[in-house]
Amino acid sequence: MSDFALELEDITVTFTSAHAPGQRYNAVADTTLRIRAGEFVSVVGPTGCGKSTLLNIAAGLLQPSAGAVTVFGQPLAGVNRRAGYMFQSDALMPWRSAIANVMVGLQYRGVPDDAARAQAQAWLERVGLAGFGDRYPHQLSGGMRKRTALAQVLALDPDIILMDEPFSALDVQTRQLMENEVLELWAAGGGQRARKAVLFITHDLDEAIAMSDRVVVLSAGPATRPIGEFEIDLPRPRDVAEVRAHPRFIELHSQVWAVLRDEVLKGYAQQLKKAA
Repeated sequence: MSDFALELEDITVTFTSAHAPGQRYNAVADTTLRIRAGEFVSVVGPTGCGKSTLLNIAAGLLQPSAGAVTVFGQPLAGVNRRAGYMFQSDALMPWRSAIANVMVGLQYRGVPDDAARAQAQAWLERVGLAGFGDRYPHQLSGGMRKRTALAQVLALDPDIILMDEPFSALDVQTRQLMENEVLELWAAGGGQRARKAVLFITHDLDEAIAMSDRVVVLSAGPATRPIGEFEIDLPRPRDVAEVRAHPRFIELHSQVWAVLRDEVLKGYAQQLKKAA
């Protein structure tokens, strides 16, 4: 088996412009990204640079125009069934209770209802929602909905977890609680097998450094590509609030921001130009 859970090799993604039919542009160009089994990798970059595009390619929801994707050494064909995807917005079904939402993936896999319910309840307990299984999404706070979505992903025991800015809509305190819960579950392996590989997309550099083993910086688009890669050698286990005061955290933040700053300014200028 490959040492890498996920490999994106020389990926290029070309789209047709919605504003100028027939005009094509490269959203991502010649991008290589590898995630080791059990590794937590964050990708940061300016708004609109293609971070979510890469995540969708890793999930098998979008086919690259060029390049190859392999999962544990095997070419990816179709949806990545060894990955779980936690979206930026809640992907909960409003007509299903919390426990029914966690059950749904197991039911699609053919797990009998009684077994699916027992597994879903166990995961709700692990994310701190033991007494909320009968609540519907509109009856849950933002943090509770995120915990439910996390349980929904982890109940399937994926080998790879793909996370697209999952906590961006939460208040600071709830966000830090969720970040620590994710790290705790990840460190424990998330299920019955080894620690999961995580590809985490975020705009928050503090979040990326506090949670990750490695941070990859993308350039401003179009034709985004990796322009920096940083090993995060902070000790684990980590508390995401406390680690921010660590001298090494401050040093790493300065190093990453030195690479990211100009790209953020470029991306901001592009957004202003589009809005004009």
